[in-house]
Amino acid sequence: MSTAKILRIYLDPEPLQRARQGKFNFVNMIASALEGRGFRVEYRKNSDLERLASAARGGYSLFLMDDPIHANALTMRRSYFYPFWRIEASGKRWEFEVAQKSFDPSEIDHDEAKAWADKWRKWLFKGAALQPTTDGPIYIALQGRLLSQRSFQAASPVEMIEQVLIKFPDIPVLAGLHPAEVYTQEEREALEALRERCPSLTITTGQMEQALASCRFVVSQNSSAAFLGYFFGKPAVLFGRIDFHHIAANVHDLGAQQALDVVQSMAPEFDQYLYWFTMKNAIRADADDCEEKILNTLEKRGWQVD
Repeated sequence: MSTAKILRIYLDPEPLQRARQGKFNFVNMIASALEGRGFRVEYRKNSDLERLASAARGGYSLFLMDDPIHANALTMRRSYFYPFWRIEASGKRWEFEVAQKSFDPSEIDHDEAKAWADKWRKWLFKGAALQPTTDGPIYIALQGRLLSQRSFQAASPVEMIEQVLIKFPDIPVLAGLHPAEVYTQEEREALEALRERCPSLTITTGQMEQALASCRFVVSQNSSAAFLGYFFGKPAVLFGRIDFHHIAANVHDLGAQQALDVVQSMAPEFDQYLYWFTMKNAIRADADDCEEKILNTLEKRGWQVD
């Protein structure tokens, strides 16, 4: 049975307004691509109730970062920096298509990748990534829920910090709180207790770029800071599952102690990986072939767009 040629895109208030004004480039490109195939496209308010109701409305549904909850739904998510995006069948980044692929640096031209990465270093970091050093601390990029071990994590964030401190008692460690997170008193007390026990630990909020510019390597669950650290030539230890795992020391695969051992000598092909991950496996919203790639991706995900 064919699906009605209707696409409803569910967005929170600010992106919804931008989309209706034609100022949400990637969403507007999706609409243009499908309208060109005879679809009716609606921008709708996002809420739990609206997403649940979408299954009964017929047609197709597209959510921004929320899990696709029925057979004709997909999710879209920015691929860490504009204008790169992904359209996926799962809201879990470690289940994204790119996460299931293998990275082979020999398939990516070294000089082309370096030129591309250098351009983005200048654009994203205003030159801060062009001359990084490795004489600073170990940088632990934190997110939220510091005391909980979630299903995709090998340890809770606080346990992750403890394991780094035990492994490297004589090396400075910088734990960076996410500036957009709201931390509980219990979480802050747990961090303070660690800091009192281990003078090598410093706790800060934000300052990601400064940390990436000087740190020895990055430790995180699956923070985007670890991915952006690749632009600074900084290897990463990942305690959580994620889509950019290919060149990291993965605790789920190696165990914490071995991952913390091997990261110290890791020197992957950062530029070739960044180029492969982004240019070869994401959709660039300002590219001439953006609409074509959108349609190809939707077809690959099982939508009938002819």
